[in-house]
Amino acid sequence: MSRVQLALNVADLESSVAFYSTMFGTAPHKLRPGYANFQITEPPLKLVLIETTEEARGAGVNGALNHLGVEVDTSGDVHAALGRLQEAGLAVSEELDTTCCYSQQDKVWVHDPAGAPWEVYTITDDNPASTEDMEFVGRMNDGACCTPESTAHSVPSVEAVPTSAVLGSTTTVGACC
Repeated sequence: MSRVQLALNVADLESSVAFYSTMFGTAPHKLRPGYANFQITEPPLKLVLIETTEEARGAGVNGALNHLGVEVDTSGDVHAALGRLQEAGLAVSEELDTTCCYSQQDKVWVHDPAGAPWEVYTITDDNPASTEDMEFVGRMNDGACCTPESTAHSVPSVEAVPTSAVLGSTTTVGACC
């Protein structure tokens, strides 16, 4: 089943988990230090909460968008999205066998014309041992995980984006996801 993913930066994971558990009537699917995700069935949504420091988020910024995503079933679906995006002339960044959000993933990144980062990804291992490493946990909390590494990107004008393209473009290289 494909579903849209919304990843939010939060200042207080515990209160955010309580709020979203109440809002969507479900407990988190995965809860780790500085990280939680919900697999919501109605509406189909993967909600990811990433606890970040004020320094990583920006002073006074709470609930800011971290990134958007589309979770797909297989690596083949990721490769199909990669081909579709490249065929549309969009710049993409591919990450295979990467550890991100406390799971092993294959993914492709693009940016929309306004610069919002999107990922199309599949989870190949939902609980790899490497995510218990405290260095990994530190990267999550510093905002270095689950976003493209570089914020510098080239965004075409709206006229330059093919009408068949659903997602935008960038030439970034991913960090951990």
